[in-house]
Amino acid sequence: MGAKLRRREAITGYALLAPSLFGVVAFLVLPIFVVLWLAFQDWDLLGPLQFVGLDNFASVLTDAQFGRSLLVTLLFVLLVIPVQTGLGLFAASLLTRGLPGSTVLRTIYVLPWICAPLALGVVWKWIFAPTDGALNALLGFRVEWLSNPDLALPAVAAVTIWSQVGYVTLFFMAGLTSIPDMFLEAARIDGASPWQIFWRIKVPLLRPTTFFVLVTGIISSFQVFDTVYALTPNGGPQGSTDVIAARIYYEAFDSFDLGRASVMALVLLVLLVGVTLLQQLYFRRRITYEQT
Repeated sequence: MGAKLRRREAITGYALLAPSLFGVVAFLVLPIFVVLWLAFQDWDLLGPLQFVGLDNFASVLTDAQFGRSLLVTLLFVLLVIPVQTGLGLFAASLLTRGLPGSTVLRTIYVLPWICAPLALGVVWKWIFAPTDGALNALLGFRVEWLSNPDLALPAVAAVTIWSQVGYVTLFFMAGLTSIPDMFLEAARIDGASPWQIFWRIKVPLLRPTTFFVLVTGIISSFQVFDTVYALTPNGGPQGSTDVIAARIYYEAFDSFDLGRASVMALVLLVLLVGVTLLQQLYFRRRITYEQT
């Protein structure tokens, strides 16, 4: 009777998991194998496929333009992640103090994150417009924000930070509110200042949240496309915003070379897995999930 009950529970569990498993297999696992198969083919979306072996890998890995896209993407990540994480933590520490208007501010902070990135990109393109843009009108002089090679990437990074900081704030708020009050009270009794409580109590206990925020933020930044495409299409001025996700898109749907685009996608996948594993190794012995 016990074995039959366990079997029935197992069947019920797998039945409940089936829709999610189907989604993971159909939209995550299967596309990876398709991209891996296309990486060994020469295909322009119209003609027949032709097996070319490792030619696509050799072509991509020796392509200076692809190397530049990797460097641009890395620079973009370095611009976005520290500022985005720091602002999110700062905003979360303010919003969890119960100050007047905190509830309204929480909603305002999250709004950019839930909006479509392409639509936000169109709005920010008008804000950055050199002649009738809102930002230049506010400054009182003309600045070529999106056509200057030195300013284009920082401008795109600023828009990305603005749209993602609410997401980061949301998770840091959850982490801060889950810290037991007894730790904070004990620190106050011992004479710790608010600054010491923040850095010596709250920040260490936020390491699981920080790990999650950094992993998801870095993955999102490496895959950025919509905002870049809306603000600076075709790689931006002198290729200054030619991030790797955009390079994959242009290779596949402008140059119609699915083989090379698939290799680039695989390189991005390997890079993201490697970065995630390094973060996991770094945080593994520095994370406290439970407080007793």
